[in-house]
Amino acid sequence: MADTPTVLFVCVHNAGRSQMAAGYLRALAGDRIEVLSAGSAPKDQINPVAVEAMAEEGIDIAGNTPKVLTVEAVKESDVVITMGCGDACPIFPGKRYEDWELEDPAGQGIESVRPIRDEIRGRVETLISELLPAGTGA
Repeated sequence: MADTPTVLFVCVHNAGRSQMAAGYLRALAGDRIEVLSAGSAPKDQINPVAVEAMAEEGIDIAGNTPKVLTVEAVKESDVVITMGCGDACPIFPGKRYEDWELEDPAGQGIESVRPIRDEIRGRVETLISELLPAGTGA
C-alpha cells in the first residue's frame, strides 16, 4: 500500500515519551501507519519505568532500542512529532510538524509516568483519527 503515512516521534533520549508514543501507534494502527522513533541524544536503553507503564497496557516496548535522529528519518516521514527536542530536529518543507508538550518520565516512578502515558495514548488516538479517516481502515 503506497499511501501508508509515516510518523516519526522524536524526543531527546528516545527512551520514554517517543517510545511510548511509537508503541501505542503500532498497537492501535497496526500496519496502516509506518512508525519511527528517534532521539537527538539517545540513551543506551529504554526507560524501565516507561516499559513497565506500557506493559500495564499490554504493549511490550522492552525490546526497542533508542536510535539517533537522522535527516533521512525526517525526510521519509509524513508527520514529525517532537517532544522537547527543540531545534535539534531538522525541518523540511511539506512535512507536518507537531510539538507535544509532555512531562519527561526520566527519573520518575510509575505513579508519575502513568498520567504521561495516558496523555500520550489520547494524543496518538487523535493522530490516528486524523491520518486514517473513518472508512479507510483495515
